[in-house]
Amino acid sequence: MICTGIDAKTGAAVEVRFDRVIISVTPGAARPDVWMAPGFIDVQVNGYAGVDYNTPTSPHEEIARSIHVLYRTGITRFYPTVITNAPDEMAGALANLARFKESAPEGAAVDGFHVEGPHISAEDGPRGAHPRRWVRRPNADEFRRWQDAARGHIRIVTLSPEWPEAPAYIAKIVSEGVVASIGHTKATAKQIADAVAAGATMSTHLGNGAHSTIQRHPNYIIDQLAEDRLMASFIVDGVHLPPAFVKVALRAKGLERAVLVTDAAMPAGCPPGRYVVGEVEVELTPDNRIVMAGKDRLASSALSIDRAVGNLMKFAGLSLGDAVRLATVNAAKAGHVPGRSGGLAAGDRADFVLFGFDEATKTIDVRATYVDGQKVYGKD
Repeated sequence: MICTGIDAKTGAAVEVRFDRVIISVTPGAARPDVWMAPGFIDVQVNGYAGVDYNTPTSPHEEIARSIHVLYRTGITRFYPTVITNAPDEMAGALANLARFKESAPEGAAVDGFHVEGPHISAEDGPRGAHPRRWVRRPNADEFRRWQDAARGHIRIVTLSPEWPEAPAYIAKIVSEGVVASIGHTKATAKQIADAVAAGATMSTHLGNGAHSTIQRHPNYIIDQLAEDRLMASFIVDGVHLPPAFVKVALRAKGLERAVLVTDAAMPAGCPPGRYVVGEVEVELTPDNRIVMAGKDRLASSALSIDRAVGNLMKFAGLSLGDAVRLATVNAAKAGHVPGRSGGLAAGDRADFVLFGFDEATKTIDVRATYVDGQKVYGKD
């Protein structure tokens, strides 16, 4: 099969030959209004389109429906994210997702799972919207129960290094090929350094899951920004992080160590109103923020990855190619997504997105999405 488009990275017209993987990328004729990029990757999605991935009883047909909505945003691979909850609930959600991944056609897009918590800070602020009563210490036996329930599909675990058990726990999960990511933390500089020495390689939605007021310096945000061995993900929706922080953070991490995520939750893509995510009641506001019900405290996001790419260009002055990089090859590297490290390159999975691009408004309009060489969404 063949697709043509303007390569978002180079600005040149290309012809891509593919089956399940990309066979060749060569110069070719393309319409000037059709751009092409590797398919978007999101390593942190709690739910979407009214479907909560944290619920053990989420119907598989509903999970599939939510993935078809994600395809419209250019997503080709993503990690359903299970957050802090009772042990049985977390294991049940992972087991349900594993059954879906291994049985549904849409399971190809579910490349692995991200477990965010419960080994996080119990303090207000760093804990975010995670329920305090289920926060607990890192425990290798619990990780093994998760991975057994997930049938080996867990790829990322987010935890706080403030726990004394954290370094040994990090070393354990990293030895099994799982990414250890620092997040929802009040850790000291030494605790962060010890986590990195043990094998942590990522920071989860850096700049969020933090106290509203922190010490000027040192502090756990600066310590992670300064650590070159950590990649860092960012929620670029204009709500979680102000544009100035996004610009400074990208300068600190460098484009090679920054990753775009949505941290989207079940109400994303739904009408405004009240929803229940896990055991937490939240509200989707008319201005597209997800907050704790009756409060103004953020609880995940309603962001889509295509809008996030546009926001990177608006907030930080990135080129289209650089903005796309944060949602493709960088995300693949940070989350250990196989077959996606080269972008539009021979040998990589045939995951790509075709879109229109408005240079003036820095917005993209997804027109077609391909996963493993199969067209899963198209406007035509």
